[in-house]
Amino acid sequence: MSLPIACSLLARRTLAVLAPALLLVASDAFAQTSPAPPIDPAALVRRAVAERLAEDANHRPLRYFLHKQDNHHNIVQEIIETPQGDVALVVASNGRPLSPVARQRQIDRLHALAANPALQQHRLSSEQADQARVDKLLRLLPDAFLYRYAGSGPCQVTSTPDILIPGVAGLPPPATSQPTQLCWHLTFTPNPQWNPPDIESEVLRGMAGDVWMEACQDRLVRLSAHLIASVNFGWGILGHLDKGGTVFFEQSYVDGGEWELTRMKLNLTGKALLIKSLGFHITDEMAGFSAVPPDLDYRQAIKMLLDSLPAQ
Repeated sequence: MSLPIACSLLARRTLAVLAPALLLVASDAFAQTSPAPPIDPAALVRRAVAERLAEDANHRPLRYFLHKQDNHHNIVQEIIETPQGDVALVVASNGRPLSPVARQRQIDRLHALAANPALQQHRLSSEQADQARVDKLLRLLPDAFLYRYAGSGPCQVTSTPDILIPGVAGLPPPATSQPTQLCWHLTFTPNPQWNPPDIESEVLRGMAGDVWMEACQDRLVRLSAHLIASVNFGWGILGHLDKGGTVFFEQSYVDGGEWELTRMKLNLTGKALLIKSLGFHITDEMAGFSAVPPDLDYRQAIKMLLDSLPAQ
């Protein structure tokens, strides 16, 4: 699976750890008096990855809104997670309410999904396979990079998503870390002694950047990375990503009691099979999180989505 596909999955929630980034706004006085991390930077990252994987294993299903902008779409989806996989309903497109025809297509699609458990099972299997790939990449982070402590300061997210749905008031932004909470600031560069175990992991050899970690809960709050060199896949035969591409993730503590991905931005270019040009320009913003019953059936989730549609 390519990095953009893996990252898109995490756009739903998981890859918050592979790349959550936070523009730290800290006072000079605070930074000067902040203590150094109690353990070495690589150990901090290792512990944060372990915390993320443990939370994913015990993740409670959520309901939330996703504003997705990429090469082909500018949509807002309402998403409900269930043990049988996610269920999504597009509620706006290009900043406007859906047309009656598009709205009916969404309704028909969900009715067809409710009538076809095999299709939902296929979706779940795909989600689980992608999640396994993401978890593998997360486990590589402590060893793939060399980390250096660059200071500390109060955690403060640049801004929180405020997803506007035409005809509906803007959703409240998710709860975030309090500015007085302490964040460690680490920089990272590729570890020249590390060898990627497979093609999917090759991209880590070309990344460098900054990461901020919440000190009390061992959480990756934010990560901003860029490709400092072009990255080849399969000796360049399968493709490559160009130098200069950027990856940005931001994670917040949201309603529902968990840390969730709330913003992701990818700007990557390259080529596939030496011929086809690739361009991934993706911005995902998530907001309006709320918990749903852990045993919610996917058909019940579909009914909840359809019941929430405003009358026309």
